[in-house]
Amino acid sequence: MIPVCRTEDLPEGESVRIEIDETTPAIAVFHTEEGFYAVDDTCSHQDASLSEGWAEGCFVECPLHAALFDLRTGAPTCLPARHPVRTHEVGVIDGMIHVRPAVREEAVA
Repeated sequence: MIPVCRTEDLPEGESVRIEIDETTPAIAVFHTEEGFYAVDDTCSHQDASLSEGWAEGCFVECPLHAALFDLRTGAPTCLPARHPVRTHEVGVIDGMIHVRPAVREEAVA
């Protein structure tokens, strides 16, 4: 798992973008009232950073065209997005948020 930040450094309602390497897409990590979630940072509709979007509950709204994604599953819940974003495993160990990036094939159409 990859360390992201301490839990107190990511307040509820906020997100952070992490970049791992050139071969792994950037990941957006969200702190919601339900917990911590991680999805691919790029909207599946068009190149927009989901970490710059608006999170509410278990959903994030893309800042570009208002596509809405379920942070639990990565599924889009409205147009214009038609394809899901990958979700990633998140864990908290000793107050530190960690992410385990999913493999590319895990996105479900």
